[in-house]
Amino acid sequence: MKSITLRQLRDTKQVKTWLRAGVHIEVRERDEVIGDLVPRTPPKPPVEWPDFEARRRAIFGDRVLNVVDDLIREREESRY
Repeated sequence: MKSITLRQLRDTKQVKTWLRAGVHIEVRERDEVIGDLVPRTPPKPPVEWPDFEARRRAIFGDRVLNVVDDLIREREESRY
């Protein structure tokens, strides 16, 4: 975290460089923090998720897979 005084704040070129680099800046007056300059994070684009339902239909068709039932049955059989 960088720290600047009010007088140094006039050097906007340096401040803009730090903010574009993602640096959090403390503004001080006589060694007392009076404010913060926080860089704004760019908005993230929405995530495009694949169509899992269409993939499942393409692979398995209309079959109903009872995977959970099979797993429970296998675990019960392996206990004994």
